[in-house]
Amino acid sequence: MEHLGFLIHATGLFALACLFLLVGHRLRVPPVVAMLLAGMAAGPHGFGLIADAQDVAIVAELGVILLLFVIGLELSLEEVRRFARLIFVGGTIYVGLCLGAVEALLWFIPVSWAKALFVGFLVALSSTAIVLKGLADEAQMAAPHGRIVVGTLLFQDIAVAPMMLAVPLLAGLGEDPGQALLGVGIKTVAVAVLILLGGRYAVRWLLLKVASVRSRELLLLTALAICLGVALATGYLGLSLSLGAFLAGLVVSDSEVSHSVVDAIVPFRDVFTSVFFMSVGMLFDPVFFVDAWVIIAGLLLALLFLKTSVGCIAGLCLRYPLHTSILAGLALFQIGEFSFVLAGIGLKHGLLQTHEFQIFLSVAIASMAVTPSLIQLLPRVGVRLASLRGKAPQRGSEVQAGLRDHLIIAGFGVGGRTVAQVAKESGIPFVVLEMNPETVRRERSRGVPIAYGDVTQPAVLSHWNGEHARALVLLISDPAAVQRAVTVAHELYPGLSIIVRTRYVAEVEPLLALGARDVVVEEYETAIEVLVRVLVAYGMPVDDILRLEHQFRAAGYATLRSPRRIASCPVGGLCSSLETTVLRVEAGAPLDGQTLAQSDLRQRYGVTVAAVHREGADILSPGADWRLAAGDVVHLVGAAESIWNAVPLFRA
Repeated sequence: MEHLGFLIHATGLFALACLFLLVGHRLRVPPVVAMLLAGMAAGPHGFGLIADAQDVAIVAELGVILLLFVIGLELSLEEVRRFARLIFVGGTIYVGLCLGAVEALLWFIPVSWAKALFVGFLVALSSTAIVLKGLADEAQMAAPHGRIVVGTLLFQDIAVAPMMLAVPLLAGLGEDPGQALLGVGIKTVAVAVLILLGGRYAVRWLLLKVASVRSRELLLLTALAICLGVALATGYLGLSLSLGAFLAGLVVSDSEVSHSVVDAIVPFRDVFTSVFFMSVGMLFDPVFFVDAWVIIAGLLLALLFLKTSVGCIAGLCLRYPLHTSILAGLALFQIGEFSFVLAGIGLKHGLLQTHEFQIFLSVAIASMAVTPSLIQLLPRVGVRLASLRGKAPQRGSEVQAGLRDHLIIAGFGVGGRTVAQVAKESGIPFVVLEMNPETVRRERSRGVPIAYGDVTQPAVLSHWNGEHARALVLLISDPAAVQRAVTVAHELYPGLSIIVRTRYVAEVEPLLALGARDVVVEEYETAIEVLVRVLVAYGMPVDDILRLEHQFRAAGYATLRSPRRIASCPVGGLCSSLETTVLRVEAGAPLDGQTLAQSDLRQRYGVTVAAVHREGADILSPGADWRLAAGDVVHLVGAAESIWNAVPLFRA
């Protein structure tokens, strides 16, 4: 049965991994942490299922190679261009400050500069998998702090390859480390240029030929052969295997079949990287953790302070507000997955001693474990930080003269652009407030009335004459900023119509309670649009579809609001529990030329004409002898169904 030993070990290892992942999912523990704990349980400090982590070293190293390969595959040039400033400015500042801060702190301890720089590598990297999943789950990816985080993580992914290449050199192997680093740097650049330029066309041609066969197995094996072949080539040249895998991924990513390669390779990557993290977990000693918990807790707090401060400085350098920068720093505070890879290499080359490696593992696992909960708290932290920065509104010279009855649009994404375009075409005066400085500079050069401003600040709303604005439209993706903006705007200007876009139905009632007049729910609007497309596919008449769409939307939003908030008509301050609708009388319509008494709108249809707008003048509560004419804009008040039934009277 000895020949079954490896299979027995593998079966036990994967069974433990499944158990820990299942329990971790229920306890909201990140998968990386669950796999590290599974490795600890299987290793010599746990159940002793695998006495030596070297038994799985080959599989673990293959996992690292595949991980770098997939990072290269997923690193699209379009994404790099889109986040260029955040990646290369924000990322460089973040990683550079981390390295400098660690180097400065360890200067007080008798530690060599090479070892201090290596520790800086470990600290500078954050967890891409945990952070991006947490931000996506909490709908914070498109928030300002989410953009900073994404750009920084992309830079860290790019920086991993040169860091891994530098670790053996920092250990002082062979010749002088500085001279060796320069020599290997030149060699790396030459090899990278050769592979990226020379291999680009050959690999592209090869993959297209393979794809034409329409065999998933052939495509997968070809991609693996390219990955391992390039990694082997860089290894023979004295460079890192992982660097070769990363370059191979970049080469393959330029081909038309890169997405198919990613789909095929990801399951294998997940298996092998799971083994890698479990192999790292096998080195973790829980007894050491218990004995040194005070030191570990202190280092964890120091890590939180250091990386949050560094992230805050990077955000401020990118000209983001203080509270946004702090949120980005908090999200990035944990140790990253690739730090485990670097730590393993450093342990092998003597840059870390065994007890130092145990401290690193303990702090890293703890930082990863608390990250999901911390990301969930970011919206509340953001609201609190924004409220602490609130200032009393300033008037006088700061008020923008000439802005009256205007629209304030917060956020210039797809929604903001659409609203601004319609406002421009409709002759509605508007101003856009945006937190991305690059967007402000670009759109201002195109003539868009846009300014850099934080809508959560009272002084900003006052500066843009919020007292005389007709409506404020909030189209920003930061839930904390939305809540704060609604609170501030409603407290300052109770008569301002605040219209909010939100993602989930559950967020409607809290926003209405804070003072929003209307909340548009992406989740609900998507469902209605899908319903409309289904009815069109089944050939239902357009009028029936429009009627049903109106009914479902009115009924659906009515259930999301408390009765007192269903409608607060802006015409003359009229407020009721009914809906208000504005309709234009078309030439030749049944109402064209009729008096209100003749139209019988109230008795027959159950709707009331609250006001009529004609030739720049508003007539409130017109009498029964008022005669409607083509072009009149009529404000109706009534139940949703009643208003819909009266719509044909306004059409020609």
